[in-house]
Amino acid sequence: MSNEFIKLFELIISASLINNFVFTRFLGLCIFFGVSKKMETAVGMSITFTSVMMISAAISWVVFTKVLVPLEITFLEIIVFIGVIAGLVQASDTIMKKISPGLYYKLGIYLALISTNCIILAVPLINAGEKYTFIQSLAFGLGSGLGFALALIIMASIREKLELAEVPVPFRGLPMAFVVTGLIALAFTGFSGLITL
Repeated sequence: MSNEFIKLFELIISASLINNFVFTRFLGLCIFFGVSKKMETAVGMSITFTSVMMISAAISWVVFTKVLVPLEITFLEIIVFIGVIAGLVQASDTIMKKISPGLYYKLGIYLALISTNCIILAVPLINAGEKYTFIQSLAFGLGSGLGFALALIIMASIREKLELAEVPVPFRGLPMAFVVTGLIALAFTGFSGLITL
């Protein structure tokens, strides 16, 4: 295996497990708690989120390196990245409405919230800050999307089981979700120091 392939693999593992946006950086919690009640919505949001994240990472890299840097207007990166992401979310919104109307209505407002989600915006900002190449930007976007998908699917499976458990009344619903998230976050801190980039 080439050294470049190993670096890309490490970048994906680092973004998905070691520096997981939900469990180690605590970003994107609004969608995380809102969509993780049922497995069907968690899987649907995972696919949408990862797709938008990878495509936005690619387009944002091209716009940043080929337009903003040559014109020396990198101070506009946040506005430009938000515009790119909003366009992609609008496209995915329309596509999902046509392909899977049931899932579209189950995701509800959370689908529109992708465009302002801090994880989606963090990926192109980190790519620009770390000066990743195009392939590294895609790998980081994929790893971040897989990390978010992993977090959603783990949480959805636990919350579905908790629906059948006898949970004390004060802990039902969101309080128990916070407790479970904290415990999972503790488990994810065991990955820290695994790969140093």
